Amino acid sequence: RGPAGRGMAAAAFERRVVRRAAEHHYLRVRLELPDGGARPNAAQFKQLVVTALRELHGEVGAALPVDILTYEEKTLSAILRVISSGLVKLWSALTLLGFYQNRRCAFRVLQTSPFLLALSGNSRELVLD
Repeated sequence: RGPAGRGMAAAAFERRVVRRAAEHHYLRVRLELPDGGARPNAAQFKQLVVTALRELHGEVGAALPVDILTYEEKTLSAILRVISSGLVKLWSALTLLGFYQNRRCAFRVLQTSPFLLALSGNSRELVLD
């Protein structure tokens, strides 16, 4: 018999964690293009993201609010912000996009997080002397 059967009430502890769901998710992405040819500027990069959403999810997908917080034309890398409910739509659209200006291309999602600070540094990219 357990402690309750011996006249002692068993103490029940319940752990509750109340956490508000994140409003946005952030993605660090890189566009891979074959050598040569034009590199997209920030506006063209944004248009490419919208095109990817439209091709997979139609006009509703193209209306998904996606912000480009940073973009480096040299490395074709960006940090995107999307509402959390649209994360899967954005990720899938980027993954399935295959062409930019009739050239093969591929988006690589390098990191994702509900916290922007988590994307500020990547230990895999550290250069140690």
